[in-house]
Amino acid sequence: MDYYKPVEIARELQISTSALRHYESWGVVPAPERAANGYRLYTRIHLAYFRCLRAMFPGFGVKVTCEVLRFIQKRDIDAAFWLVNKEQAILHHEKAAADQTLAMLDTLELPPLPNRRLKQRMTIGEIAAFTGSAPSAIRHWEKEGLIAPERDPENGYRLFSPVDARKILLIRTLRGTVYFLKSMKEIVQAVENQSIDKAKKITEQAIFSINERNRQQYLGLHQLIELCKELKLVTK
Repeated sequence: MDYYKPVEIARELQISTSALRHYESWGVVPAPERAANGYRLYTRIHLAYFRCLRAMFPGFGVKVTCEVLRFIQKRDIDAAFWLVNKEQAILHHEKAAADQTLAMLDTLELPPLPNRRLKQRMTIGEIAAFTGSAPSAIRHWEKEGLIAPERDPENGYRLFSPVDARKILLIRTLRGTVYFLKSMKEIVQAVENQSIDKAKKITEQAIFSINERNRQQYLGLHQLIELCKELKLVTK
């Protein structure tokens, strides 16, 4: 059987030999045999694991990649593939949402305020009734930094302004399509500042990132299949 030195694998993957030891300690590659002098004896299978690991990281992240490879070590190929399928479905959902957001921004107008008397300072109950939003949703949007109401200095209660009311109405309009809270915050701020072009640019950047991750996922999947072939879990 042919063996690989750690430095040979590290050189091919452009990582350090200590990184190989880290991956091994995570339990995501099989423990190698040891030579009489204690050196690790990596095989073609270990090389396939390391290639797969490095290829999957960019598209699937460390956590999911490690879970997939632990399933592969157990020879549970179905569990591994369904986990990958789930991640691809999530990415597909994000792409559809970003596309819908971009289309919406082409025709978006700031939502009009309801035709009712608008107080300059409103409690969370009043703003919820005024905008037709649940108080729990408003608290969540505040927690995520999408709105920042003032606080009554005496009792600490939230005090919402007409500007907050319009932001809440805008968030309600966009929340069905924007899935990235960071992007949501930037888009809301851009639209509120009458900068639809900036909001579009932010959304286009999100779509570019999604497309890049999609390509990275397929590169990772290629190496996952190669690993499964090496382990004879799938036919060549």
